[in-house]
Amino acid sequence: MSSASRITRERPVPVLVNGDRMKQPEFHRRYEAYPEDVKFELIGGTVYMASPLRRAHGLYHPVFSAVLWLYHSETPGVEVLDNTTTILGGESEPEPDLELRILSQYGGQSRETEEDYVEGPPELMAEIAHSTRAIDMHQKRDDYQQAGVLEYAVLCVEEQRLYWWHFPSGRMIKPDRQGISRSRVFPGLWIDGLALLRRNTKRLIEVVQRGLASRAHTTFVKRLDVAHRKGR
Repeated sequence: MSSASRITRERPVPVLVNGDRMKQPEFHRRYEAYPEDVKFELIGGTVYMASPLRRAHGLYHPVFSAVLWLYHSETPGVEVLDNTTTILGGESEPEPDLELRILSQYGGQSRETEEDYVEGPPELMAEIAHSTRAIDMHQKRDDYQQAGVLEYAVLCVEEQRLYWWHFPSGRMIKPDRQGISRSRVFPGLWIDGLALLRRNTKRLIEVVQRGLASRAHTTFVKRLDVAHRKGR
């Protein structure tokens, strides 16, 4: 029996259909009726059903995740999330591949709901784009920018390129002469895009550790601590 059939028979909730138009509360109500292995997203008021993930996505996802996890592990008040439902607004409820956010109690712009979802725009969202490139580079980019996400990174597998936007300035974050791109929202988050594409973990770890040892990261950690103390 299909997932849609189970929804119709077991719960009186209308099924979700790829391309449907609706508001976030209605999307969320319907989506909650599905089993956890079925993935939908609401992007700009349009429902998208996730396609099967290819091997390339599975190769790059854990490497990109590890980079953000290393940064998070040395930055109190910051967390990294993987495929987490995020309520961005009245017409937006995506599940980005990865997101890096400042916790609300440390001055972050998103918060945790009573149902343990993330509500509001995380500071950074990231996608691994392969079969989803068109959506990731256009609909999602526009949706995330409009919602107030500050930075958006897309690792394009076929192009072998890392795109990284800093929305407040309207500019791309580009690598320096050493090939290192530096986040403007998360000081000390340094990524060698070529090493990420080549899955060169040794180089990736080296660059992340250099960023974590920077004065900018030390200052950022202190700033987060001050915000936390004020919020108590």
